[in-house]
Amino acid sequence: MKCRPIIAILRGIRPIEAESVSEILIDAGIKIIEVPLNSPSPIETLTRMVNFHGNKAIFGAGTVLKLDQVKEVHQTGAKLIVSPNTNIEVIKKTKEFDMLSIPGCYTATEALMSLEYGADGLKLFPAFLMGEIGFQALSAILPNNVMSFAVGGIDTSDFKSWISVNITGFGLGSSLYKPGLDLLKIRKKTEEVIKVFDKVSHNKLINI
Repeated sequence: MKCRPIIAILRGIRPIEAESVSEILIDAGIKIIEVPLNSPSPIETLTRMVNFHGNKAIFGAGTVLKLDQVKEVHQTGAKLIVSPNTNIEVIKKTKEFDMLSIPGCYTATEALMSLEYGADGLKLFPAFLMGEIGFQALSAILPNNVMSFAVGGIDTSDFKSWISVNITGFGLGSSLYKPGLDLLKIRKKTEEVIKVFDKVSHNKLINI
């Protein structure tokens, strides 16, 4: 799928919001959607999203820490596993299910180990601590075609500086969604994110 390299992190979303919130994101042009497993009833939310939208977007779970969680997510039809850490067994299980694996990493050791065991991309977390200079140093030892996402403390004001050091994209939480926000505000926030990203990235898309 060709899409913007933006992961919408819907922490705290409830099943009743699954279809409406994801529809706003997809219609606006964000087609990678993550439901963290520490949200209320995340498996039900993911199931509803997948059943409603089918292949219109890539749905997945975040905060995946255990092997049985990978299996649960796979059973929903979701295709993406995102973790805050580098867990080799989670990466391997994800690839056994032919799902996309984006583990969290912070060091060169974690990044290279993740890729060695089959990760499809890297979640640089927490990005605000690593900073653009830290990522620039890390990226010098990474393969050129590796997808990298800055996650944690990132908003639209950071896009330009991170893109200048060749980050692939971003994982965004409260810049797009917070529990309790009405749909009009979510739509407005999403449209603003898209507007800024397209401008500073020159309408960048990736195949994922």
